[in-house]
Amino acid sequence: MSASSVIPTVSALDHERLQRVASAGMQIRRLPPSAKFLASELERARVVSPASLPPNVISMHSVFDFQDGITEQIRRAMLVYPGEEDAGAERISVLSPLGAALIGLAEGQLFPWRSATGVRRTLQVIRVVHQPERANGHGDHHVGAATAVT
Repeated sequence: MSASSVIPTVSALDHERLQRVASAGMQIRRLPPSAKFLASELERARVVSPASLPPNVISMHSVFDFQDGITEQIRRAMLVYPGEEDAGAERISVLSPLGAALIGLAEGQLFPWRSATGVRRTLQVIRVVHQPERANGHGDHHVGAATAVT
């Protein structure tokens, strides 16, 4: 995984929760690279109040479309906490390499990342379809399963 010049924007609520997730991930899984990467992304993140989070930024439980730079496939997914992931429903854990790369990205941004198998990839956020902060003001809103974009 590599750092990017893109500074992620994260709500204060997500930032606090994700710091605990990254810390627990590093302890339980004996320092998985994705937990360390998530922690480093949080360290450099621009933290804003939930009400100030731009509507085009991926937050926890956001539904979004993104494009894989290798396959050029556009996928719709939801960013979730560990234990909520479901590959068939395109629910991506923030503790996965892809999830850690997605948090705080805005529409149009490109981000280099390294897959769990070590392959260097690039993704681009196409569109934020649903953002909980905009739906109810505090980021606890859950929506149905994400789907593949056809």
